[in-house]
Amino acid sequence: MRTLIVLIFMFLFLVIFSPIAWLVIWIIGKSDKEKADRISLNIVNGAFRIVAWLSGIRLTVKGHENIPTDRPVLYISNHRSYFDIVTGYPQTVGLCGFVAKKQVEKVPFLRVWMRKLYCQFLDRDNMREGMKVIRDCVSLVKEKNISIWICPEGTRTPGDEMLPFKGGSFKIAEMSGCPVIPVTIKGSEDVFEAHVPWVKAADVTMIFGEPIETADLDRAGKKALPDQVQNIIKETLKGTD
Repeated sequence: MRTLIVLIFMFLFLVIFSPIAWLVIWIIGKSDKEKADRISLNIVNGAFRIVAWLSGIRLTVKGHENIPTDRPVLYISNHRSYFDIVTGYPQTVGLCGFVAKKQVEKVPFLRVWMRKLYCQFLDRDNMREGMKVIRDCVSLVKEKNISIWICPEGTRTPGDEMLPFKGGSFKIAEMSGCPVIPVTIKGSEDVFEAHVPWVKAADVTMIFGEPIETADLDRAGKKALPDQVQNIIKETLKGTD
């Protein structure tokens, strides 16, 4: 029943409500783009909160005070579930674009909301396009003060094990000078991936680490950054057991 309710809400939101909202946002955006962005953000955050509530997610958030409120950041997290974005996006500060795999861009309705919120679509098999995505993210951070959330593992890895973090993801911070916020996610796979295709209630913990400044990192510091952030997340995972 829970799964059906979530699916019905997603259908009503994406197919029935969204086209009307897009029209209103488009009209507002003609005269006030910033206001249109805020409306899009509030609508999507509201929808994610409803999905989380309908899914029975009991979310515990720690370290939210570590997120700067006066500048954009690069959120770096482990990746456990499709529900990472559902629980994580409403916790971000200000506008934030997620970097998603290219296949997500093919999903009707969803891709429109993602584009409105400056999300980027990454083709992992195309290095040239991947570098373009990184440069676009840097421009969003530097020119529009928009934060970016990326999962450097490149794919979902349920459990406490993680794939090596891809160093290219950290170029966004290195090239823009924004701080990195390590984000540790635990339990989100218990909502869906642990028992596909059913959505079940679960406890999810999300911990935002202290910002890591990147503006003055030397070459050695930049090279060590992926391992440094991944180790922080690993140690935080151990602390949540």
